[in-house]
Amino acid sequence: MSFAAGVSVANLYYNQPLLNQIRLYFHGSFGEIGAIPMLTQIGYALGMFFLVPLGDMLDRKKLILFFTFLGALCCGIIAMANSLSLVIGMSFLLGISTMTPQLLVPFAAHLALPEKKGKVIGTMVSGILLGILLARTVSGFVGSLYGWREMFMLASGILVALTLLLWQVLPESPKHMRSYQGHYLGLLQSVLQIVKEQPVLREVCLMGAMYFGAFSAFWVNLVFLLSKPYFHLAIPPAQAVGLFALLGAIAAFSGPLFGTWMDRTDARKVTGFMLLLTLFSFFIFAVSDHSLWGLGLGIILMDIGVQCGHVANQSRIFRLLPHAQSRLQTAYMFSYFVGGAAGSYLGSMAWSHYGWLGVCVVAVGMLALGLMPFMQGHTQVYKTS
Repeated sequence: MSFAAGVSVANLYYNQPLLNQIRLYFHGSFGEIGAIPMLTQIGYALGMFFLVPLGDMLDRKKLILFFTFLGALCCGIIAMANSLSLVIGMSFLLGISTMTPQLLVPFAAHLALPEKKGKVIGTMVSGILLGILLARTVSGFVGSLYGWREMFMLASGILVALTLLLWQVLPESPKHMRSYQGHYLGLLQSVLQIVKEQPVLREVCLMGAMYFGAFSAFWVNLVFLLSKPYFHLAIPPAQAVGLFALLGAIAAFSGPLFGTWMDRTDARKVTGFMLLLTLFSFFIFAVSDHSLWGLGLGIILMDIGVQCGHVANQSRIFRLLPHAQSRLQTAYMFSYFVGGAAGSYLGSMAWSHYGWLGVCVVAVGMLALGLMPFMQGHTQVYKTS
């Protein structure tokens, strides 16, 4: 499940090291190119709100197979696109169709023993983070060696193979997981009702959104920074982004360890500490616009902060309502990727007007907003009924 989640979520990030190639190929502006990652993440957020709750209502295995294959079709169309507008539009649809990771995480959490839930979530999040990071590595190398079209064609083939693999090995979805018996509109309304009733969920949604907003602002613009001539890179910038992404794998492999820790400690305190660590990483980025070593150190700290904070957030929400795991995931991840889309857009605008320092200011502002709940004391006690 962790492997499938990582392979699937990679769809959302293949475009980031390739943005400059796509811009030059279609003679687009920075603003137009910035719309590609932004709309991919907006599509992902909308898909999570309107589609992931179906996991509490329909057979999860069938949903997972359907969305994995749909992602393959979207990647194939992007690979053959003859206009920038089609690439942008299909990137939005690719975001909507990439629901497999967010259906698999609550599936795994539901199957886990209560005392192992944090470890299981950590394992799933590790797979997702590895997918996010290695997507940039694979994309950077394939794109620089063969081209951006070839990268999306490869992604399409990988997803077709994954669909067949999941059909063979994914366990059947037990009927008791389909806990919601009403109609679709009622299902969506229940997501909003859960958000209204759960103060812990609201706090986690805000913090997750700000985490991922800062993370996205960094990665969307790193390829433009590395394109500056003063770095004297011996490899194309897209490959350099891919190599930097490998540093994040250090954080990804720590997921199960931190998940086990989350089973034994106050996950809220962990989230606050990781927010501060991520904030500190952007002060390093701000003074490292000419330093590859500084960027590398900042990436390690940022990825540890975002990864472990994400595990802590999900450990908190999956303890709230055992019968509504997909809807809890919907509320949290919808907020998470709205934050990511905002960070991508604001970061792109900051880059075009103020350069790298502007990107760092956007990220610091978002993380500071995420810290606000800690200035107001602890949230109310969990509501579990």
